[in-house]
Amino acid sequence: MNVQENVLPIEGSSRVIGRGDRRIGSILAEEGKLGSGDIERVMALQHAEGLRFGDAALRLGLITGDDLNHAIAKQYDLPHLLPGHENIGSELVVAQEPFHPRAEEMRALRTQLLIRWSKAGVNQRVLAIVSPGAGEGRSYVAANLAVVFSQLGQRTILIDADLRNPRQHRIFDVPDRVGLSSVLSGRADRSAVVSLPQFGTLSLLPAGACPPNPQELLLRPVLTNLLDELRNEFDVVLFDTPPASLYADAQSLAFRAGSAIVLARKDHTGIAATASTIRVLSDTGTSVVGTVFNSI
Repeated sequence: MNVQENVLPIEGSSRVIGRGDRRIGSILAEEGKLGSGDIERVMALQHAEGLRFGDAALRLGLITGDDLNHAIAKQYDLPHLLPGHENIGSELVVAQEPFHPRAEEMRALRTQLLIRWSKAGVNQRVLAIVSPGAGEGRSYVAANLAVVFSQLGQRTILIDADLRNPRQHRIFDVPDRVGLSSVLSGRADRSAVVSLPQFGTLSLLPAGACPPNPQELLLRPVLTNLLDELRNEFDVVLFDTPPASLYADAQSLAFRAGSAIVLARKDHTGIAATASTIRVLSDTGTSVVGTVFNSI
């Protein structure tokens, strides 16, 4: 735990705690984790040993580490899932454990993308997450990257465009009866987009039912029209894609997006396969803004 700056004690046990108070003690009391007597004990230990309020409450065993993590996240307006969301995939580390080193890695990736987009003067931020083969972490990176952009206040939509083996509906625990395949085949409209306010300003368009003709669907003008609408509504649009070396879908999606990042997984992805994927994407006119080495 290393984020507790500007955490102030509650001044006096008789103090009335107002809603909207951003201090750790106030947040914990508001959520029923601490009573007035608990607060007095925490303050006494805090002043005696020069501890932060949260550390003192932990020392006394009045709260858990998860309680403190949630309070800190709430203090800094960081969307954070409470324990007990068993249906939400454990891969969603930036929401489940926002102070985990892997969450910091995702924020670092977000920062690099924002810097590169800014230098290039890119206002419409549309990005395909691509890798040569299966099991290289595309869905993991796409899901977590979508959440960290939304935590920044960016209106973000994640589109599961892997119409071969979709996973985002399982990661976020949403129905997939209607999704991108339904929209592209004219059987659904924008109502297929699912809002996920528990993750911030995030929306998800699941893949929907796996169609027999994904490449043909992705080449239809309806995808271009949909993307034009989404660019006007969202600050960041992300595509999860199928393996680029197995299907042409990823090339088509990256071309529509205009930019892509390419993933390679440690002890899994070959250098030649990665180089080939980058070359193929570049030949289509896609801007490969970077490569990501997945060591998990």
